[in-house]
Amino acid sequence: MNQLDFKGKTAVVTGGMQGIGAAIVKRLESSGAKVAIWDLDGPGKVDVANNDSILGALKSTLNQLGKIDILVNNAGIAGPTMPVVDYPIDQWERVIRVDLTGPFLCCRAVVPHMVQAGYGRIVNIASVAGKEGNPNAAAYAAAKGGLIAFTKALGKELAQSGILVNCVTPAAAQTAILDQVTPEFAKFMLSKIPMGRFVKVEEIAAMTCWLASVDCSFSTGGVFDISGGRATY
Repeated sequence: MNQLDFKGKTAVVTGGMQGIGAAIVKRLESSGAKVAIWDLDGPGKVDVANNDSILGALKSTLNQLGKIDILVNNAGIAGPTMPVVDYPIDQWERVIRVDLTGPFLCCRAVVPHMVQAGYGRIVNIASVAGKEGNPNAAAYAAAKGGLIAFTKALGKELAQSGILVNCVTPAAAQTAILDQVTPEFAKFMLSKIPMGRFVKVEEIAAMTCWLASVDCSFSTGGVFDISGGRATY
């Protein structure tokens, strides 16, 4: 593993208790960063779909760490696997709320502190589904497509502030979120990847952490592909 320098940096990782988020936390901490995890399963039980919960977590994190240099919006859910005409409205709204509104609320809370400091790195964990769409997973695809567009918009807004905003678009990883879909759907997603395997969480963490580092200095509003050749744009 190549070593990155995060000494003196502080980070917030949403959904950091397992899967991709846990791998990102591990890499950040091993590189010297102090990390706060915002997760429903974490000690603070932070719900990224609830603004009051986020504001409470923000206050606690600033009290503990003093500042937030890095925000990784990773928390997400897959939602059910079924056609649009059968998709429960409440499940649609839940997926959009967690996967798209959640990152918006977290950025809305954290960005003013980054602007005041004149420095920040925001990385949103989107998905190749947001580029291409997956049949029978319309809510997830719509949320991740929205997150890509949100990244571009916020990146342009903050382009001269010292804050860089980028997203990564992984193919499916072998994580708990894959357990939320049917085996047939998982097999379909694997069949779409030219490299013939799921992405490793450590690979996503490597790309995410570079985007969160000072080495990333002239990329903002960018979409960084990590899909094994599935989507190359």
